[in-house]
Amino acid sequence: MSILFRLTTVALLLASSAFAAAKEMSGRWEGSIQIPGRELPLIIDLKGSGEKELTGSVIIQGLGVKGVPLADFAVKANEISFVIKDALGNESVGPAKFQGSLSEGGDVLSGNFVQAGNSAPFSVRKTGTPQVDPPRRSTAIGKDLVGEWKGDYEMDGYPRHVTLTLANSGSGSANAQFAVVGKRTNKPPVEFISDENGFLTFEAPTFGITYEGRLRKEAGEIKGTFKIGPFERPLVLKRTP
Repeated sequence: MSILFRLTTVALLLASSAFAAAKEMSGRWEGSIQIPGRELPLIIDLKGSGEKELTGSVIIQGLGVKGVPLADFAVKANEISFVIKDALGNESVGPAKFQGSLSEGGDVLSGNFVQAGNSAPFSVRKTGTPQVDPPRRSTAIGKDLVGEWKGDYEMDGYPRHVTLTLANSGSGSANAQFAVVGKRTNKPPVEFISDENGFLTFEAPTFGITYEGRLRKEAGEIKGTFKIGPFERPLVLKRTP
């Protein structure tokens, strides 16, 4: 038996093993992340039968992560890793990442959740078929929401000043410019905007930011809740004259 034949056989066996592991990992997985002093409910949906075919989404209650896509899958034997595509990360620290291994019985996936240099253990159990959330698309907004809005909230004893500018694009969806001024100025990119009959939602996932508010046309304001990571603050946005 030639060396080339043996190497080819080994490569095929390894590829077959990774394919089988990826197939076993397809499903809905439910459990939690154990961070110091707190437990975060976790749902991971994985679909596909090969490393290059895997798709997925994740829900992390308490961090404002709901149906966020997963990417950069790597499968080796019973081990898997992937990143959260559009939340909990930025250019300086990189994306949040899951690194886990499948139990011998194939029904438990456990490992570490890594974010900004910090690591916390997670464990999830397969509960059924995958329910991968499709990528969400921004909608257009009503004309009463178009324009510039300003508001204030407080966190850690310091005031924050918020400016939100909303406009419709020619593609049938809205876009936004968002700025938070406190000790320094941050302008997180807004990647999702939705208007449902005057109920506005926008998200800046790289900073873990979500805002949900109801337009009060007569008062010239949007009254809602500002979320950044696990923290929530009431935030009223007033239209700029």
